[in-house]
This record gives sequence, structure tokens and C-alpha cells, in this order.
Amino acid sequence: MDPPSSSITFASSSSYLSNGSSPCSLPPGAPPAAEGWGGASGVDGASLARLSTNLERLLLDPDLDCSDADVDMADGGPPVPVHRCILAARSPFFYDLVRGTRRPGDGLLLSAAISGGGGGGDGAGSRRPRYKMEELVPGARVGREAFLEFTRYLYTGRLRPAPHDVVACADHACPHDSCPPAIRFAVELMYAAWTFKIPDLVAVFQRRLLNFVDKTLAEDVLPILQVAFHCELSEVLNKCVQRIARSDLDSVSLDKELPPEVAEEIKKIREKSPPDDGDPIIPDPVHEKRIRRIHRALDSDDVELVKLLLNESDITLDDAYALHYAAAYCDSKVVSELLEMELASLNLKNRRGYTSLHLAAMRREPAIIMRLLSKGAVASQLTNDGRLASNICRRLTRLKDYNTKMEQGQESNKDRMCIEILEREMMRNPMIVEDSVTSPLLADDLQMKLAYLENRVSLARFFFPAEAKVAMHIAQADIIPEVGGVSAASTSGKLKEVDLNETPVIQNKRLRSRADALMKTVELGRRYFPNCSQVLDKILEENMSDGFDVFHQQNGTPDEQKVKKMRLGELKEDVRKAYSKDTADNSVYSVLSSNSSSSPPQMAAKK
Repeated sequence: MDPPSSSITFASSSSYLSNGSSPCSLPPGAPPAAEGWGGASGVDGASLARLSTNLERLLLDPDLDCSDADVDMADGGPPVPVHRCILAARSPFFYDLVRGTRRPGDGLLLSAAISGGGGGGDGAGSRRPRYKMEELVPGARVGREAFLEFTRYLYTGRLRPAPHDVVACADHACPHDSCPPAIRFAVELMYAAWTFKIPDLVAVFQRRLLNFVDKTLAEDVLPILQVAFHCELSEVLNKCVQRIARSDLDSVSLDKELPPEVAEEIKKIREKSPPDDGDPIIPDPVHEKRIRRIHRALDSDDVELVKLLLNESDITLDDAYALHYAAAYCDSKVVSELLEMELASLNLKNRRGYTSLHLAAMRREPAIIMRLLSKGAVASQLTNDGRLASNICRRLTRLKDYNTKMEQGQESNKDRMCIEILEREMMRNPMIVEDSVTSPLLADDLQMKLAYLENRVSLARFFFPAEAKVAMHIAQADIIPEVGGVSAASTSGKLKEVDLNETPVIQNKRLRSRADALMKTVELGRRYFPNCSQVLDKILEENMSDGFDVFHQQNGTPDEQKVKKMRLGELKEDVRKAYSKDTADNSVYSVLSSNSSSSPPQMAAKK
């Protein structure tokens, strides 16, 4: 008996996913076109759609629990119930697992298949099989949301839009099309699709990962490269290698994060094609060897050996970026011991422009962040591309984790804790302006932020112009020239062209001034109009991908224009209700008006 074919698929899935609109989604009402069916007729398509919907009830109906196995997730939460017959029918991996067969060379011990009657045992009582995700996917991580989305696909043959709070980060200025949570979700689904042998999903997410590579930061490409190496995705792997070879990612990061053969290949490419920006750095072999010895001592948690190595040579902790290394890779105890030596510069930037606090923020370890801050690390120090440690944390944190409310006595989410620690420190010690932030890389990042902020402020002006005008006046956004604002009535989603004769330094200062003013405007809106701000969040999430088509009332057929008019009316009603909530107990506008009577410089100083 041959293993079953992997899937019912939908023809438009891969092209839709590859356009960057969602890490895991299909256009609504996509027609089914099952592999091997030669293009289903209308009757066949309707039958398949009904079958898909009926099978989905097994997952959604709480009163219909006929599952016969559980999958324990690494997060320690409740197990995910599954139906072995459906998994076995859809996935060759689960087909072999349920039959109780093991192919030579798999090297996979599945305790559930042995102790739980993985081959045909009954599902009652203690005989109900329980599978552990870390055994099903060894050496990889498939999170709860990714596995739930994967099983939904197996049951229904359809991919739905990914939950927004799972693929969006906690940074309100991020467009969320290529932020780390979106990448992690796609990576986890790729691990699941490859391990459980669903080739159509592998193809879909291969295109999605390829789309991420050139849109995100170099350090965020690393998990894509890792999954490409593990899942033998040669096209994705080659693109990641070339991307990282062109980046400023240091050799230490390559050695720590990547398979040895891949790290070596990247180094060889760099030797053949040195960077264009300035003279290539020629390393001193003896110097590099001493630094590696210090790093190995830190890996062994042996700070005493570090002291001996420092005494034996003229290498300093700063030369080795030892505090940076410890903040990124070592236990918090090692970081504390290094700080007690008082030989490392707390706010020293490495070659990539990161301080040890920036690296601790990337790691999202509260104990290390608090220790660095207690010793004098500056939370307001910016990276070369204009990010704060708190910004880094927010970009790495899923919106779902940030918004999760903890019950009394429940352990707090570490990611949110890091953000709160850093932002409290920022409030205690206001930002120090750094004149050195003039990297041309900053312009690209600001263009994305400005597109979002201009859209948001334009929407605010469209729905409540008087209040938005006051907020913009306080933030001085009304006196700083726009760089391509988009009106809510005619949104293009693009910024105006910039002056080609403008130097990168002047351009960055201009873009930064506008972004700061717009950010202050948004912050004022969140402070005084929290409910309205939530409605704006929702409008932006739902309409940015289609270029705010709902506001283009004159476009489309008469029927489409009618639908748009109705939708715009619904949006206005949502805003009206939110505004009523905001103004029910206090006169917000009067507060803003009284604040606006202060001179803008004084307001800025108070901030």
C-alpha cells in the first residue's frame, strides 16, 4: 500500500503568498483546483469546498471532540488534539508513524508510537497516543500557532490569513510585512511542511522566504538560512548566502549561528569580493587567535581564565568585544562577572554599531538587560541605523505576546518585560540626541516608517481634522515639510521622490525630523484618544495591503463603488463610537487646546 498523496491545494496559493501580503494566506473565495484532478468542474469544486468545511468542523467545534491522539508542544501549554486517520491520509510522515513503521536511517525515536500504540492501538484511557513536538521535529522548532495552521491545512486543503497578532511585531511603526515574527512564523511552517512531507506547502513557503531575504535586516536572514540548509532549499540557501556575504555581519556571528560549511562559504565569498565601503580590514592572525581564546573562555563560563588571557597579552576586553559577546551568547552570571571587573566600556559600539545593550535586547534576556542598565548602560543610545534597544525588542516581540494579559501569580512574558524595562529607563533618562546617526542605511528604514506614519496621520486628519490639527501643532508636525504625505482620500502608499542632489546626511536629518514629529503626533493621539487610535490601527491593518482602495470612491464599477461607500460609512461609524468613548468622561479637546497654547519649543523640551 503506497503512502497517500500529500494534498488538496489551491492554484493561487503560491502566487498570492509570494507577493508579500501575508506570511500564510489565500485570497478569499479562491477556487479549489486539487492536484491530480485535472481542474475540477463546478460541481466537483463545490463538493471539495463542502468537504473542506466539514472537516474543518473537527477542529473548530468544541462539542465535537472525536480526536484520538495529542501532540505536546514545547511551550508547555495544553496538548493539541489530532485525528490520526486524517494526518495519515494527508501526510506520508504520519502515514508511516501511525502504521508503526520506521524507515532505516531516520534516527527518530518516537516514544508515542511505541508506548502509546502508534500503530492501531485504541485511543481510550492511557492508550491514547501522545507525541512530543521536539521528537517529531528534531533540532527544529514548530510553535503552537504554526502547527495549528499546518493541521488546519491538512484537514481543509486551504491556507487562511495568518493571525495578525502572531505575524506582527509590537512596534506600531512597523508595516509588518517582513518583521521577525512574520519570518519566524513562515520558518516554522516550512519546518513543518518539510518534516511532515507536504511538498506543495514547501513550494509555497519557499517563495515566501525568498521574498523576505532582501527586505529584512541581515541578522533576521539567519533563521531563513538555517531552515533552508536543514530543508535542502538550494535556491533559498544560495540567496541567503549572497545576502549575508554582502552584509556587515561579523565572523563571530557567522560561526555561532550558522553551520560550519555555510559560514566558511560566506567567508570565501567575502575574500573574493571585499566590501565597497572603504579599505578591507586585513585581520592579524595572532590578534584574532587571542580574541577567539577569550570567547571560548566565556563560552565555558570561565571568567578567571579570561583574566589570565588578558594578563598574558595586550588584548583588552574592548578589543575582544567581550561584553558584547557575553551579552549575546553567555549566561547572565558571566555578564555580571565581566561587569564586576570594570574593564569594559559599557556603551562601546562594535563594528556594526551595536552596544552590548543592543545585543542583549536582541536576545531578550531581562536579567542581562537589567544588569547592564544598573551598571550605567545608556538605553537612549542609537544604533548606526537609528534604532533604540527598546525598538529592537519591540520588532522581535510578537504582538500576541506583548498584549497577553497575565493572571496573578503567572510568570510574565519575557519579551514584554524587556520592553517595559527599557522604556521605563528611557522615561527616567530622556533620549540623548546623537549627531553621528547619518548612515545612508537609515534612509531606507525611515522611508518605511514614514509611509506608515504619513498614512496614519492622514487618516486621523480625515476622520477628526480639528483634533489632528491640534495634535500636529503640539508635535510641530505642521511646520516640518511633508516628505510625501498620503491623503486618506487619495492614498498611493508611496512617498514623494527625494532631491537627488541631496546628500545622505541632509536627507537623513530631514527624514528623521519628519518621522519624529509624526511619531509625537501618533503618541499624542494614543494618549488622548486611545479608542480612536485602536480603530485607526484596525483600519491600517485591513486597508494598507490594497492601497486604501476603500477611500478611492470614484474607482471601480458602480456596484464596487456602492460597496466602498457602505464600507466607508461603517468605518466612520466605528470612529464615531470610539470618539464618543474617548470624550465621554473628560473634554479631551480642551486638554489638547490648553497644551497647544504652550510654545512648541517648550513642549519639546518637556518631552
